Amino acid sequence: MLLGELREKVVEYGKMLLERDLTTGTGGNISIFHRESGLVVISPSGLDYMETRANDVVVMNLDGAVIDGDRKPSSEYELHRIFYQNRDDLSALVHTHSIYATTISCMNWDLPPVHYMVAVAGDNVRCADYATFGTKELAENAFRAMEDRKAVLLANHGMLAGATTVEQAFKIAEDIEFCCELYYRTRSMGEPVVIGQEEMVRMREKFRKYGQK
Repeated sequence: MLLGELREKVVEYGKMLLERDLTTGTGGNISIFHRESGLVVISPSGLDYMETRANDVVVMNLDGAVIDGDRKPSSEYELHRIFYQNRDDLSALVHTHSIYATTISCMNWDLPPVHYMVAVAGDNVRCADYATFGTKELAENAFRAMEDRKAVLLANHGMLAGATTVEQAFKIAEDIEFCCELYYRTRSMGEPVVIGQEEMVRMREKFRKYGQK
């Protein structure tokens, strides 16, 4: 099976979207870019994550053509493609409809550095302008808002996180959802005290070296 290992990972992490409460139903999507071949593996459209198998995951090229797979690809392929075409630091993207990130996005707010974990994505997480799901306009809005960042909120929609691996992208999605919950809760109590720019620069550097090599 073409790119079978990567397709298995899409299945694995698709199930985790539901298990970790990062989406409901068939919402959200996951892709991985195989840079050596120039091919993208992406979750199928509207298929139950718990019933998805590796051969249901669609293989596409960056021109939008299906190379392998009988399923219809995610309606958000454009959202994934624009990053793989234009950013060489991202080889996996996780799109969620998690409750707190989506709540903040429905306010059309950026997520400020209310907690140092925001630094896994950047100094803050911007909210992209609203556009209809599945459109090039949404992809372009998200791409602009995610400049120099590894996550973006999609207005009235959800969140997108990216990294060099799907494991890292999924972790960023979880961390930013946690920070969105903190922001929601602190806003309900008053005005959150956010971390200053100098400290966020320090946090970004610490996260760059964090963990096992």
